[in-house]
Amino acid sequence: MLLLIAGIFPAQAQRLSLSERITRLEQAQQKQDSDQGGTMLVNQVQALQSQVQQLQGQIEELQHQIKEMQQTGKDQYVDLDARLRTLEGGDAPAQGSSAPSPATGAAAAAGTAAGSAAAGATPSASAKPPSTASAAGNPAPASSASTAGQANPQAAQDAYNQAFTALRNGQFVQSSRQFRDFIQTYPNSALTPNAYYWLGESYYTVQNYDIALQTFQMLLKLYPDSEKAPGAMLKVGYCQDALKHEGEAQKTLQTVMQKYPGSSVAKLAQQRLQDIQLQQAN
Repeated sequence: MLLLIAGIFPAQAQRLSLSERITRLEQAQQKQDSDQGGTMLVNQVQALQSQVQQLQGQIEELQHQIKEMQQTGKDQYVDLDARLRTLEGGDAPAQGSSAPSPATGAAAAAGTAAGSAAAGATPSASAKPPSTASAAGNPAPASSASTAGQANPQAAQDAYNQAFTALRNGQFVQSSRQFRDFIQTYPNSALTPNAYYWLGESYYTVQNYDIALQTFQMLLKLYPDSEKAPGAMLKVGYCQDALKHEGEAQKTLQTVMQKYPGSSVAKLAQQRLQDIQLQQAN
């Protein structure tokens, strides 16, 4: 009997030992799984933190770009407003004054190249419209509206004054529509070159550089001898720079300096040229 009892205890001890071993193995596996899961979680958290930092950097960069764009737009608007105020000092066309006699040959189709922004300015007495009437080189027959405008210079003057007033008040959409209509209706008016110029300025002010460029180029093509030609050529260079066409911008600005030495536009061209070269050096 004693021998039987003695034989039972070692067997129980062996079974308990095996059970403990299994339990310990399970605990060790659970600990290992827990450690691996913790490591994966830590790695995921670190990856997320890295992504958040990258996004924060991108947000800060975008905020900086937006701030620069807002400042640029503000500076351009202030520049345009200053020019308009100068015109108000005595150069702006007076309501009721007679318009200069129309010259011959401006393009009736030129208004389509000008697009749909704002414009307005003073008449240029020395502006000489080209002899051809269309950008394609084919003479465009005068429409009934333009014929009526030639017969009634006061109507052209009044329409121009309304568009200029809208521009002066910052109503760029209304002004653009009125100046586009003016260019199409009165293509032979001596007021048309300046209408093109201020239309381009208005596009430039709202940072529509591509259409502004086309408008200034159209002015130079149709009215190369206009008093607004120097300023238009300068703004062509400005637009090319804004559109990241640095090579073309430098050539245009150098042309301004060579063609109009000692003038205010030449000084502005030199300053912008230096700015471009400085940016390229950095």
